[in-house]
Amino acid sequence: MKDWKDLLDYWRPPLVRLATHGDAGDSAHDLNHLNRVWATAKILLVTHPDADQLVVMAACYLHDLVNLPKNHPDRSNASRLSALQAEAQLSKLGFPPERLAGVVHAIEAHSYSAQIRPGSIEAKIVQDADRLDALGAVGLARMFHIGGQLGRSLAHATEPLAEARTLDDMRYTLDHIENKLLRLPMAMNTAEGRELAQSRVQLLVRFRDQFVAEWLGAI
Repeated sequence: MKDWKDLLDYWRPPLVRLATHGDAGDSAHDLNHLNRVWATAKILLVTHPDADQLVVMAACYLHDLVNLPKNHPDRSNASRLSALQAEAQLSKLGFPPERLAGVVHAIEAHSYSAQIRPGSIEAKIVQDADRLDALGAVGLARMFHIGGQLGRSLAHATEPLAEARTLDDMRYTLDHIENKLLRLPMAMNTAEGRELAQSRVQLLVRFRDQFVAEWLGAI
């Protein structure tokens, strides 16, 4: 464990510098987000001692190097572009070459929109950790922050739960809970990720129900 700590302590500062270079100020995908993803990944790593921790840490910090808006036409390629940029930058820094492919794959596979199945335990951990940050209290804050950036309405005026209409989270931010977030727990790759996701989803459901009741003037 001491060897891992020394290796991680050595590489974390340059990874943070790479991740924050040219930061556009998106508080939903800033250094705080990257730190949380890495913190969650460390929790998942406890029960996966076979995973390469340096690969996981590098992918956690560099997975959003190319951060395109949710409504950008090339959004589904953002993780591939991030992976290419990460590979080039890490190579310049002298990152262990035998670990580069693992980092690249973990970055490519983390994205929900890319629809790339993670093929390594490292990629599975990074994907779970990133998706967990979309859930719970912080996930809610990020969801509404992004919705505001994109000019989306908070919710449909009269049908916030989409009982008689099609969900449309490109227009109504609240729809994102039902359209995507509630599906994430079953999409987790690790048992620990599923457990954490289920706990955080409970908060989303309570919030949604309270929001709808207030939105419709029921309470």
